Amino acid sequence: MARRQQNADRAIRPKLRSPGHPKFQRHVEVAFWEQIAKGLLAEEAAAVVGVAQAVGARWFHKAGGMPPFDIKQQHLGRYLSFAEREEIALLHVQGRGVREIARVIGRDPGTVSRELRRNAATRSNSSGYRASVAQWKADMAAKRPKVAKLVANPRLRAYVEERLTGQICLADGTIVPGPTPPRFTGRGKPHRKDRAWTQAWSPEQISNRLPIDFPDDESMRISHEAIYQSLFIEGRGALKRELVWCLRTGRALRMPRERSRRKTWAHVTPETLISERPAEADDRAVPGHWEGDLLIGLERSAIGTVVDRTTRFTMLVHLPREEGYRHKETPKNGPALAGYGALTMAKALTNTMSTLPTELARSLTWDRGKEMSAHAQFKVATGIPVFFADPQSPWQRGTNENTNGLLRQYFPKGTDLSRWSADELAAVAHALNTRPRKTLGWKTPAEAFNEQLVLLTQAGVASTG
Repeated sequence: MARRQQNADRAIRPKLRSPGHPKFQRHVEVAFWEQIAKGLLAEEAAAVVGVAQAVGARWFHKAGGMPPFDIKQQHLGRYLSFAEREEIALLHVQGRGVREIARVIGRDPGTVSRELRRNAATRSNSSGYRASVAQWKADMAAKRPKVAKLVANPRLRAYVEERLTGQICLADGTIVPGPTPPRFTGRGKPHRKDRAWTQAWSPEQISNRLPIDFPDDESMRISHEAIYQSLFIEGRGALKRELVWCLRTGRALRMPRERSRRKTWAHVTPETLISERPAEADDRAVPGHWEGDLLIGLERSAIGTVVDRTTRFTMLVHLPREEGYRHKETPKNGPALAGYGALTMAKALTNTMSTLPTELARSLTWDRGKEMSAHAQFKVATGIPVFFADPQSPWQRGTNENTNGLLRQYFPKGTDLSRWSADELAAVAHALNTRPRKTLGWKTPAEAFNEQLVLLTQAGVASTG
């Protein structure tokens, strides 16, 4: 009877593929996708939940950047959990009976009996019960994959593909081929290379146009989310992966919204916001509050500019390229060699501003560029706190923006700025600092700055006398 029941249990289930590595438990995957939703990269989320970076990257890529299940759904208790299966395995290996195991875990004896028969590990020499294998078998048997709508409806799929990839043409119907795109690599749109000229309707446009083009055909309906999932998720088999290049962004994966907020300005912490800058910097009455930015030139060359808000005194930061830099041939994900990487920028800025007296080095306000990611090291080295302006608010650094406009006379856009030496930059800075300024009562920035130095010297003599 037992043999007949065992065969019956296995007859209702097709042969399963080899499990390979034991599957990570659902709560681990849920924790991973919760970290993704917070804006972490796949590798960072994997480190948080304790799995290999390659595993996290594979989860993210295969799911198209979208959680493959509802991460907020709670376990209902109808099915055995992994903890219960571990308890069954432990008690079973101790020789406990089915009814005793059932009493311990609070389940019906029939549930335990079927679990031991159906999900036993049969690939070992003896038919034992292992919790990891049992959980894998239960997960495989629980899958109920639905056929994607675009797979089941070729007419609908052809309509969607035509609106995504259809050729563009003139008003008279003449087709315009456009450029030849590079080979699809499985990643997002090619950087600084041609993309195919297609009709490129968005999934939302396609979805909302269907009822207009087919008002009486209910089978010609699909949501824009279903189109996105067919493009992003592997294994759907509906739309070719290379069609992601027809989307506006050209992304091969969906990126969580939180990541876009976090990635660009991760170095901007609450205490470095411009709202935390001392109030004395606003009215320009107290010198020593500086504004800074980069002048960007051809082939990722740059010059750092630092201006005092009160005296308009300007200092230029020499940022030569690092050894080994080659335009468009620098190794991907390698060290920043363009001359204004975070560490290089912090070091060069430290060398420039460390010569200032403490009373004339009170703060530095920068835009939100990644070149100032190492602002903490800069503050430790110089004692100058760094504050960051609000996004898209150049008027908060108006003095620096105006100075950069003046400097463009000497360093025009579209020119290689790395060819100028530190002495040549000092000569340009001297030219600006010795030019009379209306806002200073026709004094030069150098004269205004020297006056502040004299006042500091006199104050120091008076205090010692």
